[in-house]
Amino acid sequence: MSRPVAVPVRWRLPALATAAAALLAGLYAGLLLLGTPIPAPPVALEQVHGPLMVLGFVGTLIALERAVALGARWALLAPTCSGLGGLVLVATGPSLAGKVLLMSASVVLLGIYRALWRRQPGVALLAQAAGAFAWYAAALLWLAGYPVAETVPWLMVFVVATIAGERLELAHVTLRHPHTERWFLTVLAALLAGATASTLWPSTGPHLLGAGVLAVTAWLAIFDVARHTVRATALPRYVAVGLLSGYGWLALAGVLWTGGGPVVDGPRYDATLHAVFLGFVMSMIFVHAPVILPAVLRRPLPYHRVLYVPLAVLHTSLLVRVGLGDAAGMEQVWRWAGVANVAAVLSFAGCAVALSLRQRKPARPPTRVRRRVAVGVS
Repeated sequence: MSRPVAVPVRWRLPALATAAAALLAGLYAGLLLLGTPIPAPPVALEQVHGPLMVLGFVGTLIALERAVALGARWALLAPTCSGLGGLVLVATGPSLAGKVLLMSASVVLLGIYRALWRRQPGVALLAQAAGAFAWYAAALLWLAGYPVAETVPWLMVFVVATIAGERLELAHVTLRHPHTERWFLTVLAALLAGATASTLWPSTGPHLLGAGVLAVTAWLAIFDVARHTVRATALPRYVAVGLLSGYGWLALAGVLWTGGGPVVDGPRYDATLHAVFLGFVMSMIFVHAPVILPAVLRRPLPYHRVLYVPLAVLHTSLLVRVGLGDAAGMEQVWRWAGVANVAAVLSFAGCAVALSLRQRKPARPPTRVRRRVAVGVS
């Protein structure tokens, strides 16, 4: 087998810059949706808030990390397409070009997973490939004219399957339970079946989707190393706190789908979406940035206690948003809690940049991290 060629760091920077642009535009769109008194851009960013955050930002980060892990320069086409797709959405709204670019990114990402599979097949990689397929399905449905709200099950499967696959890999290292993979395949199948049912039978499918989400959450709660490392100190404990908090929000989304069924707008829609994409996904990104940044950019991001501040603001403000804003109908509280959500994300980004710049020595992550680190899941 030929040795992979390292992707130069300077080639990774444009994709990372487009991911940052998608994040900022997505957060701005979120503020517009909250009704905050800020200038409205000429493009209806509110219509592309979800795709910008999930595919333009998170998708680009995941695709970039996978390209680096593969070590093939052609693989950078995946984060390039998703990053450019995000920029096109910012410039033009929900245009055909933006949708096609996002869908193309998922196709290249599937090619990356195929190459990784030939190198070392496994159930964990299969789950991540299933996540890439879910990205493709969501983009294809959006391209076919489905509203963003009806693509949410597949967007959710994209992030959940990717993260769960990486957690499975760590479970192999630490827990060695004889039925770990068997149960994992079962819950992954339930999750995919739920997303499929939600598209084919939108009135009843979301109940099955919720059951699949709860099954994945149960697997994570039983097999994930976080329930052991939460008793550690420093970075391992910080990571575990973020993981377990994120799993709690994922469980809430599962309950809302299982008990409430289909939802495409209103307070329950807001609570379900942000439980997954803020409470779960952003928590994953927060706690694993100290590993991701050195792996992707070879820039250090040392752990510091200050990182708990944006994490605490994220979960506290989301709890207020869901509990008092969505559930109790307190619109003003909901709005200000949403603004605090945005502030938490921006403050974490500020902390990460400051800590990275303070650390002068270039970071070279451990061998396994360089090979297998992924967004929110190391």
